[in-house]
Amino acid sequence: MIDFYFPDRAFVIAEMSGNHNQDLGRALRLIETAAECGADAIKLQTYTADTITIDHDSPEFMVDLPLWKGKKLYDLYQDAHTPWEWHGQLFDKAKTVGITMFSTPFDETSVDFLEQFDPPLYKIASSELVDIPLVKHVAGTGKPIIMSTGMASLEEIYDAVSSARMSGCRDLTLLHCVSAYPTPIEHANLATMCELARLFPDIRVGLSDHSLGTQVAQTAILLGATVIEKHLTLDRADGGVDSAFSLEPYELRHLCDLARSRRDKLQLTDAAIGVIDFEKAGESPGRAYRPSLYVVRNILAGESFSHDNVKSLRPARGLPPKEIDRIVGRTASCDISFGTPLSWDHVVA
Repeated sequence: MIDFYFPDRAFVIAEMSGNHNQDLGRALRLIETAAECGADAIKLQTYTADTITIDHDSPEFMVDLPLWKGKKLYDLYQDAHTPWEWHGQLFDKAKTVGITMFSTPFDETSVDFLEQFDPPLYKIASSELVDIPLVKHVAGTGKPIIMSTGMASLEEIYDAVSSARMSGCRDLTLLHCVSAYPTPIEHANLATMCELARLFPDIRVGLSDHSLGTQVAQTAILLGATVIEKHLTLDRADGGVDSAFSLEPYELRHLCDLARSRRDKLQLTDAAIGVIDFEKAGESPGRAYRPSLYVVRNILAGESFSHDNVKSLRPARGLPPKEIDRIVGRTASCDISFGTPLSWDHVVA
């Protein structure tokens, strides 16, 4: 089990995400680079296009966010996912270079797949914070959990925290996060991170940062962040799904050096502190791409709902994922076609 709390410095996580550009050699170099730069850990994302969404042509499955505008969700995740057949080599590489590796699973099958590599902890992504069945499944492994809180209301954060605790998680960290890509410094509102620390005094807090550079991260460390997560790319000019808001190696090295420095070496950026803000109006476009319940097979009127014909998938047009236990076993009130977001109107009362 990993202890990622350092009383005298922040724990730095380099996020690979899809910046491997579907090149295994590049993925391995990213692991080497993260270790050489001094990062404490490197994180993957574990999903496939078929576990996170469905291949459907309706407008709701098209992306309307600036970096990826006009792409179909399925195609975006095909480009961004880390092939599952790579995971063994990636975890082996991390061991070889001496860096901790873990992952963000996006559904329960991803958790079960990852367990064979015995990752020391798991991450819950901002979008999946509302997927309470997933949170419970991850907590059931008994491993530490880091949760990002981008797009989440305070009520949703409380729901996820209580669900994780009731399901066996004894080691939890909350990361303040603004799900805007990139996040302007003046929208970072690190006062919200401080409020999380006040509201959850027995939980560590930190920052998952999508701003450019290291100014926001430095300020977060000065305000008490114990964990800093930043995306890493070998070179922004090479492109990649998340490269536009990722650190290059020299920037990550600088951040890691700062995380180990005396606090008087860090620069406080007042504009990054902002206000306490759990509403985050600027994140509203991203909320449309959180998971919800969708019909994944044609269902006839009178047929029972099951885990085979209803799943938690992106986007967020259907019922919240936490309603799945109230749905399974009940019957359909009408014929429902593949790709339909589930509503209570589809369920016999």
